[in-house]
Amino acid sequence: MRQPSLTARRVAAASVGLVLAAGAVACGPEDNDAKGSSGDSTPHNGGTLTVLNSDPQQDFDPARLYTSGGGNVPSLVFRTLTTRNREDGAAGAEVVPDLATDTGRPNKDATVWTYTLKTGLKYEDGTPITSADIKYGIERSFAPELSGGAPYLRDWLVGAAEYQGPYKDKKGLSAIETPDERTIVFHLNKPEGEFPYLATQTQFTPVPKRKDTGTKYEEHPVSSGPYKVVTNENDGEHLVLARNTYWSASTDAERKAYPDRIDVRSGLDSSVINQRLSASQSADAAAVTTDTNLGPAELARVTGDKELAARVGTGHFGYTNYLAFNPNVKPFDNVKVRQAISYAIDRSSVINAAGGSALAEPATTFLPDQKSFGYTPYDLFPAGTTGNAAKAKELLKEAGYANGLTVTLTHSNSKDFETSPEIATAIQDALKKAGITVKLQGLEDNDYSDKIHNVKSEPGFFLAHWGADWPSGGPFLAPIFDGRQIVKDGANFNTGFLNDKSVNAEIDAINKLTDLDAAAERWGALDKKIGQQALTVPLFHPVYKRLYGKNVKNIVISDWTGVLDISQVAVK
Repeated sequence: MRQPSLTARRVAAASVGLVLAAGAVACGPEDNDAKGSSGDSTPHNGGTLTVLNSDPQQDFDPARLYTSGGGNVPSLVFRTLTTRNREDGAAGAEVVPDLATDTGRPNKDATVWTYTLKTGLKYEDGTPITSADIKYGIERSFAPELSGGAPYLRDWLVGAAEYQGPYKDKKGLSAIETPDERTIVFHLNKPEGEFPYLATQTQFTPVPKRKDTGTKYEEHPVSSGPYKVVTNENDGEHLVLARNTYWSASTDAERKAYPDRIDVRSGLDSSVINQRLSASQSADAAAVTTDTNLGPAELARVTGDKELAARVGTGHFGYTNYLAFNPNVKPFDNVKVRQAISYAIDRSSVINAAGGSALAEPATTFLPDQKSFGYTPYDLFPAGTTGNAAKAKELLKEAGYANGLTVTLTHSNSKDFETSPEIATAIQDALKKAGITVKLQGLEDNDYSDKIHNVKSEPGFFLAHWGADWPSGGPFLAPIFDGRQIVKDGANFNTGFLNDKSVNAEIDAINKLTDLDAAAERWGALDKKIGQQALTVPLFHPVYKRLYGKNVKNIVISDWTGVLDISQVAVK
């Protein structure tokens, strides 16, 4: 995923990763049991699920969506070659087959990946889904007018860098072969052992060429999933999904698709969403949200109410909030200054500023603390819970700043509890104890994003965060620390301008591995190696707390998304 300030709102796993749905209204079913709350009764088909969200489900075209694991609402309509495992916790971080019979068959060096489609796959009109439809769906995602999806295919596929999509180039991509209606083969520029993860992105959704209406396709995309689009109003502000009668559970082990209808409405204030879910009246009794967390004050009220507390879903997503240094700006070119700040950080005060320990967990590693990422515990600059000012002063003296120094910390003015003034002030207070005077530079969100992602304007010291496109160390470490990904004329995310040949070589070596457990172990070791250069100060990993209606049951929250999976929810 990109820096969450740019795209995590679209992949709301973070706020994620995933392209999540907008809010909604629905019929309230009668059964109010929920897994993990008042009971765990058998879920049943029927009823209408309400989704109440802040952000609209814009660009409801599989080519334009930037999702993780196929998204939440999108994956009810769009099936892909692979998808995320729809299970609670760590098991949900696995990639599993979807339209394909397996997660892909690589050649010896993982530069060629072959997939076979399941039999009996059909669109909402009853016509069969073919490998040519998947190839076409990928090709149309290269059209400039349908941009917005994940960028990997342009980089990974042979000869795809300058491809402009099938509307301009009808020859298509030779890197994708379809020798028969059930087989599709991908030829890559370099080894990519994590190609099965990429195949969860909605660009791998089949699109029948005869039904493609270009930029208008999002108004009624042809469903390959359990639901089809009935209504799409105001650019995703109101979506209504109904059953796709040609979808067969026998070909889909992941989506339960219990409700008859999904009614998604958005543009709602977060406080209104939480009030409605809390009251759980009428249609809101069968409501969920896929993009609105409980804030600190709301969580305190909910925690004191047993009935409400039983209706809070807790999740973790691969996401790290951190301090970033630009080593091209003094005094951050001195590693001892960066180390001093690392020692001086008071993570307890930062976590309090982020909403408290229920909403944030301390981080001393850049990788999130989940097995799938290759998490390897380390704390290279032990600050304890409240900071080690004495050690920080010692390092500052060694760096030539015995009398302390003054620095500027850039942050966003958004009230996001991540890069916001509250976090910046907590850091300011902690560093003061070590003799470091911090001046705060607060910017409006767009100005902040533009400034920190431009190599010409990047400040020396700023708040940042990063979320994963899929649960692995690769898309977490490479964009931030691979020197070949430094972008001089565009959005740059390698904020420390690290271009270490040994780091780049290890990234390439790990990418060749198709044994994802072995790859994870090496991502963890690489994280520790990079951490020794003190180019970032990991601060905390967020925790997501979201209410759901009293008539909602079968709650599943995986470590892939960190949020309730509406493909599993039952309301009747």
